[in-house]
Amino acid sequence: VKIFAPDIEQRDVVNHLKGSPTEEKRNVLVESARLARGNIQDLAELKASEFDAVIFPGGFGVAKNLCSWAVDGKNCTVNEHVNSTLQAFHSAKKPIGLCCISPVLAAKVFPGCEVTVGQDKNIDGRFPDAETASAIAELGCKHICKNVNESHVDNVNKIVTTCAFMCKAPLHEIFDGIGTMVQEVLKLA
Repeated sequence: VKIFAPDIEQRDVVNHLKGSPTEEKRNVLVESARLARGNIQDLAELKASEFDAVIFPGGFGVAKNLCSWAVDGKNCTVNEHVNSTLQAFHSAKKPIGLCCISPVLAAKVFPGCEVTVGQDKNIDGRFPDAETASAIAELGCKHICKNVNESHVDNVNKIVTTCAFMCKAPLHEIFDGIGTMVQEVLKLA
């Protein structure tokens, strides 16, 4: 397993204690290195031929830095290195795992694919971003409704997705869903 991130400036830096942006500037690769404890490489150096699969975690950083979904929704652009990485694994028929908001990357890059970001309705207040499913459908993809502890496998495109934090759920349920996504990716590898 190797960890990669693009060497780009973050869209913004958030003070999570206050819940608001700051004037500070940070680099995505440097911040990712902090989280990965330094063992990381520039996404531009990733070669699909050297790996069996790729998994993109989610989080708001995906919607702000790996693409512009947070600002542009379905009209977003995808970072060039993220796009080329997805295209390389897809062309090589190698599995792609995506969780939380990152399934929108596949929806933008692979029209017609099947993904899940959970439910298409805000059931019991657990899916506050349910409209994302509609935006995915508007991109020409099929959104598959799944519970937080489940994942969806698009066998044609070898794309495995789970909603993770797109659902307000206990951490152990989110963990279970991500675990099923990883297991399904490994089965396809």
